[in-house]
Amino acid sequence: MSSPELSKGSPQGSSLDPGKSAHTGPGTAASSGPADLGAAGAATLPVVTREQLGASRVLVVGDVMLDRYWFGDVNRISPEAPVPVVHVTRSEERLGGAANVARNAATLGAQTSLLCVIGDDEPAQKLIELLAHSNVVAHVQSDPGLATTIKLRIVSRQQQLIRIDFESLPTHEVLLAGLARFDALLPAHDVVLLSDYAKGGLTHVEKMIANARAAGKSILVDPKGDDWARYRGASVITPNRAELREVVGRWHSEADLEQRVSKLRAELDIAALLLTRSEEGMTLFTAQGVVHEPAQAREVYDVSGAGDTVIATLAAMLGAGLSLQEAMAYANRAAGVVVAKLGTATVEYHELFG
Repeated sequence: MSSPELSKGSPQGSSLDPGKSAHTGPGTAASSGPADLGAAGAATLPVVTREQLGASRVLVVGDVMLDRYWFGDVNRISPEAPVPVVHVTRSEERLGGAANVARNAATLGAQTSLLCVIGDDEPAQKLIELLAHSNVVAHVQSDPGLATTIKLRIVSRQQQLIRIDFESLPTHEVLLAGLARFDALLPAHDVVLLSDYAKGGLTHVEKMIANARAAGKSILVDPKGDDWARYRGASVITPNRAELREVVGRWHSEADLEQRVSKLRAELDIAALLLTRSEEGMTLFTAQGVVHEPAQAREVYDVSGAGDTVIATLAAMLGAGLSLQEAMAYANRAAGVVVAKLGTATVEYHELFG
């Protein structure tokens, strides 16, 4: 969801520890201030094999959408209104929202399932087709009364001119059926990733978190809006700066930020908060202290979907047995790759590990 603007004690059963592999013991002692990993930290990262990532089992749940792109040329202004006239020459359709998150995890090689609600219409069929081509196992709850969410972007000369959204909310009955399916899928997955775009797909997110926590799963949340009480008990929450400011207010220093985040984590019983900070990189806040990763992007071309890449990489790496701090370093590296691509892109294994 959140793009790195990117334009977003451990809970019972969670094995997340910032400084140790996901299946090992206690973490390191708390530090007095942010530790900057930088190049030195990156050099010590463990290489994750394709086999390790192939053993990572990620369940993505959330709001899905179809991203449509119309590309064309602008050579004149309309005589009807002071707007450009676009002569559309080609179009593309891509997975968006939670579907793009799942696609990112699957592209890295993780076993990825997606639980979502869609309509019974042409865009829904296109989503199912694209998910199958992306090696994502789709568990679809179909709502005949729902118009599948579409984001239509009109692009000319590599510049987005306008975005047009089509959307509606799913019914209560379909959402309850999705909750039952979620409980059935939990035992077959290691990491639960909740991708919230405020389209209604995570209406029962509190119950999902409670059930996943009771089952001992790591729970990652990409949040939306200012009501984070509904995410209580999650393992990791991944806001961008604007999303965090909406909840804790504007901070005046790094010390002030750390204090506000610590209070928020304690109030919501959230083990870790990973803040994506655009050109400033990302910062991880846990009970063990604060760790910072500087940005690695050489050229920023398009930040849309970058937040999806961050949380998907984080989930895939945690499922592969990495520590939270190691997973963050790879997520930061992935963000640096994906912002150099157009639209909701993904990162391949070889791009992350060379």
